[in-house]
Amino acid sequence: MQRLFILSVIFLFTIAADNCTGKKKNSEPFKGRLEIKAICMNYTIALTGGNIDTSKIVTSWTDEVTNRTYKNVFALANPCNFPSSIKEGDEFYFVIDTANTSGCAVCLAYYPTPGKKLSIKIIEK
Repeated sequence: MQRLFILSVIFLFTIAADNCTGKKKNSEPFKGRLEIKAICMNYTIALTGGNIDTSKIVTSWTDEVTNRTYKNVFALANPCNFPSSIKEGDEFYFVIDTANTSGCAVCLAYYPTPGKKLSIKIIEK
């Protein structure tokens, strides 16, 4: 009985340690395209490949400045970690990066973005 208790405690600590790292196992990369690279890092990204929980993105959004409608988009939540080499229209691969919470100073000029934001990490595929 005591051995079962000890094994249960070890198992729980292992699960807790995995959850604390902030890394997701089996996270498949997604493909995205930078649709809007606006003032003050107000970036809009479209999901162009991969299966994502649609509650994390906006399935249809209209840019009120250009009146153009985009499908399956989100605003970039961590713009300071986004490579400056990626230009509007460029496609890239990424994973959702919940562990990255580093902040940075950005200006406060407004440009409309979708109502949902994701922190992402660009990866090589």
